[in-house]
Amino acid sequence: MKSLFKYIMMGTFVLSVTASCTESFSDINTNHHQLTSDELQNDYQNIGAFFSQMQNRVVLFDDGSGKCLSSDYQVAQGLSSDPYSGYIGLSGTWKSGVHNGSYRFVGGWYNQMFTRAFSEVMPAWVKVKSAAKEQNQPAVGALADIIKVEALHRVTDYYGPIPYIHFGSGVIGTAYDKQEDIYKKFFNELDSAIDILTPLAESGSKLLPDYDNIYEGSVKNWVKFANTLRLRLAMRVVYADAGLAQQEAEKSAANSVGFIETSADRAAILHSKVTYFHPNYDMAYNFNAGEIRMSAIMDAYMNGYKDPRLAAYFKPAVNGGYHGIRLGVHNMAPAKYAGDDISNLKIDKSSTQIVWMTAAESFFLRAEGALRGWNMGGDAKTFYNKGIKASFDENGVTGADSYLANTTAKPTDYVDKTGDGHDMSAPSAITIAWDENADFETNLERIITQKWIALYPDGCEGWSEFRRTGYPHLFPVVNNDSNGSIDTQIQVRRCPFPTTEYNTNADAVKGAVATLNSESNNGKGDTGGTTLWWDKKSHE
Repeated sequence: MKSLFKYIMMGTFVLSVTASCTESFSDINTNHHQLTSDELQNDYQNIGAFFSQMQNRVVLFDDGSGKCLSSDYQVAQGLSSDPYSGYIGLSGTWKSGVHNGSYRFVGGWYNQMFTRAFSEVMPAWVKVKSAAKEQNQPAVGALADIIKVEALHRVTDYYGPIPYIHFGSGVIGTAYDKQEDIYKKFFNELDSAIDILTPLAESGSKLLPDYDNIYEGSVKNWVKFANTLRLRLAMRVVYADAGLAQQEAEKSAANSVGFIETSADRAAILHSKVTYFHPNYDMAYNFNAGEIRMSAIMDAYMNGYKDPRLAAYFKPAVNGGYHGIRLGVHNMAPAKYAGDDISNLKIDKSSTQIVWMTAAESFFLRAEGALRGWNMGGDAKTFYNKGIKASFDENGVTGADSYLANTTAKPTDYVDKTGDGHDMSAPSAITIAWDENADFETNLERIITQKWIALYPDGCEGWSEFRRTGYPHLFPVVNNDSNGSIDTQIQVRRCPFPTTEYNTNADAVKGAVATLNSESNNGKGDTGGTTLWWDKKSHE
C-alpha cells in the first residue's frame, strides 16, 4: 500500500497548498460538531475548494492554478485515448518518429491518467466526504461520489485493475482491485447518490453553486447526469454481465428525474466559472507547430456521409477539402502531416468546452438499450433519431432531417493526401437511416457509429466503445511496434500500468497483473493487447 499512501500524501500536499491561498481554508481540519448556519456556509467554502478541484481534474486542462497544463492532458489522453479512438491522427515527431501511435508505449506518457487521479481527485474526494459526514450533509457527499465515479471509470477503463474500493478508509490490503469489483462499487455509489439526491432534485434545490463548475449547483441536473452515467457504465459491462447491465440501466430509466436530454443539460466545464481553453488547442496549434490533425478514419466516415458536422469539428485543408492522416506512421514529415493538404481541428479558444456527457450520448445509450429489449421508455429508432438530432443541435449545425433520411450514403475510401501511399478501402458499408428490417448486429453498428461521431472529441469514451462493441470499424495502425503483444487488426485494448508504480510499488503491480490476466479473455500480461474485464465481445 506504500504507493497508495504516497498518492494520498501527495494529494494532501497539493490540496493544502491550494487551500493556503485563501484565508477561509485555514480551519479545514477543525472538528465542527455543532454548526450554526453561518458556520456551515463558511465551511462550504472549504468543501467547495476540493469539490471544484475534483471537477477540474476529471479531464486535465489548464485551470489557471499552475498545477495542471495542456501538456498533462497531452500525455494522459491526447497521445493515447484520442488517437486510439480514431478521432485524431498524430502529426508530431517524438522519439525518433516512434511513439504511442505505433504501439511502442512511452512510459512517461501514460502515467498521468493514474497519477492525477490518485494525487488530486481521490484525496479531494476524501476531504469532501469527511467534511460532509462530519456536518451531516449526505447530499454533498453524494455529489462527490458522482464526480469520483466519472473520474475513476476513465482510469480503470484505461488500465484495468486500480486501487479504488478501500481508498481513504484506512484499510490495509491489496492496493489494486478487480475491475469487476470496481464496477459493482461504481453502481452501488451511483445508486446511493441518486437515491439521496432525487428528492432534492424534485424540489429544485441547489448545492454548492459557487463552486460547481458544471451545473452551478443544480441538483436536478446532477441527478440527470448520474442517471446517464449509470446507463453508460451499465452498457459498458453488457458483454461481461448482461443481467447486471440491464438491472442498472432500467434503474436509471425508472428514476423520476430522468436523463440528460438537451444542450442545457449536458455536463461541461463552464467558461463562465473557469477561464480555460480546450487542451487540444495547444496540441493542434502550439506544440511543435501542431501535433494532432484530423484522422483518416474520420475522413472516411464523415466525408462518405457528407456529414454537416465536419465543419464544426475540423477546418478545411488549405488546399481544399477535409482530409486526415493514418495512425502509426514512422518519422512523419511535419510539412506533409501537418501541412496544407491536411485538416486541422476547429477549436474556439473562448467557447470550446471540456465536455463530460452530451444529450446525444444519452439518446444513443437508450437506443442500444431498447434494441436489446430493455425498458428504456421508448423504442430504438426514436432514440437513435433523437441522438443524431441532439448531436446536430449541440454542434450548431442544421440538416438533421435530411441526414436521417439518407439510405444510401456510406463511408468512403481513404485517399492519403500526404503522398506516402497509406490509402485504405472504405472501413464499412453501414448507412445512416434506421432500418427496422436489419438484424441486431447491423443496427448496433448503426447506433455505435453515429454515437462515435457524436462523442467527438472525447477519446476516452470513443476508444472504450470501440473496444466494447468492435464499432465503428477503424483503420489499423500503419506500423505496429508492440513486438507482437498487440494484434494489428484487433488493435490496442489498454495502456500498461504506470512506470512509477513499478518503481515504487512493484509487489502490488505484480498482483495487479495477475488480476488483470484472470479477468481477461487473453491474459497477455501488462501489455496493450490484454483485454479488460468488460471487453468480452469477440472482435476477431
